[in-house]
Amino acid sequence: MEKLIYHFVPRSDWQAQAADPYFVTSSLARQGFIHCSTKEQVVDVANRLYRGRNDLMLLEITESKVSAPIKYENLEGGEKLFPHIYGKLNKEAIVTTAEFPCLADGGFVFPFLDR
Repeated sequence: MEKLIYHFVPRSDWQAQAADPYFVTSSLARQGFIHCSTKEQVVDVANRLYRGRNDLMLLEITESKVSAPIKYENLEGGEKLFPHIYGKLNKEAIVTTAEFPCLADGGFVFPFLDR
């Protein structure tokens, strides 16, 4: 089975780049990489950083199809390692996208329940 990683993004950013073959985030310009999470990490990260937001999309990405280098690291010194894409995200690596709205309490749940 292919290893999957996830990236959440404001819907407006995703729609603005709909016709482009690559997806670029503001973090790529600022920090040099695109933040991603594993399935086990994505809800915790969303709840910590984006609680209450209803404008997010979740990208499900096949790691082996990403053309840019991926490094697992924790730049804040924690124990959990997060996948970071060091370059543009080629869209053919994206398996699917889903709306990623928060629940009534502001928290998130993983939308790809069949995975």
